[in-house]
Amino acid sequence: MTPHILLINPNSSEATSEMMHAIALNALAGRLAVKTVTASRAPSMIVTPEQLTASAAEVVELGAAHGRECVGIIVSAFGDPGLAELRRKVAVPVVGICEASMIEASEGGRRFGVATSTPDLAEAIGQRAHDLGLAHLYTGIRCTAGDPVALAADPALLIEALAGAVGACIGEDGAQAVVIGGGPLGEAAKALRPRFGKPVLGPIPSAVERIVGLIGEADRVSRAI
Repeated sequence: MTPHILLINPNSSEATSEMMHAIALNALAGRLAVKTVTASRAPSMIVTPEQLTASAAEVVELGAAHGRECVGIIVSAFGDPGLAELRRKVAVPVVGICEASMIEASEGGRRFGVATSTPDLAEAIGQRAHDLGLAHLYTGIRCTAGDPVALAADPALLIEALAGAVGACIGEDGAQAVVIGGGPLGEAAKALRPRFGKPVLGPIPSAVERIVGLIGEADRVSRAI
């Protein structure tokens, strides 16, 4: 089998999986292949803390089922459900898109914020910054108004709404980099990048770069043993 990364979509939307797959494949730029699997028990878009917590079990199941076939795993929901447990279950590197993008955003001691469409997940997202030891650099979260599922169904409206949130992160909160908080927001992140003078990070490309680096480190260690 061709060496590949497994991307787990904890949301149950196949359309979102296809979009995430395309973003990951583009970011990999031929370095590795990618296989994407989709949860079946979660809602089409995770928007509440309860849904995020509930999705963790299936993330672990999917990762464990495919972990022997791949060289690394990306958990592609912003909140990293099941990440810690999955790392204990498999022998390959595992990263979450929230974790990876926050780490990249904070490089060099940059202050960073998050712009997203899921206000109910604000506390969980802030907790991730704390868990990663980055709370001192985290400027907070700015959220779009309205129903996040309906907003995600209108790409043009989503982009403009997120642009306002990114602008607030930079102009009002002093963020030096902004993460677009959500795997289903991946295309919007790409569209927003050229609009601002500060880095606007898509979480899936951040996760791809982090997992590729970890796979390379694991390969170097295995060759040295």
